[in-house]
Amino acid sequence: MARIRTTRPTRPPATRNFHLPLPEDLHEALGRVAHERGRPATEIARAAIREWLEARRREAVSDQIAAYARAVAGSAADLDEALERGAVEHLRERPRRGRRA
Repeated sequence: MARIRTTRPTRPPATRNFHLPLPEDLHEALGRVAHERGRPATEIARAAIREWLEARRREAVSDQIAAYARAVAGSAADLDEALERGAVEHLRERPRRGRRA
């Protein structure tokens, strides 16, 4: 007889409370947006914090790439000559578009 598998309901991710006093104008603006969108203010604040943190992560990665590029500038790691030649050849082979008047 075949066994029937049942799935357990997944638990929501653990959450922790964070008390964040807001200036009155910011609190009111958040409340207005929450009301307009029909969503809880905590959900909107959580999304805003998540987006801000993700932007900081992307900034950090970009800064690390820029630091690496500065560190290897002018070195053998700076340029892959075969790749550069291939790119130049590719650009030379492309048909030119007609000029617009």
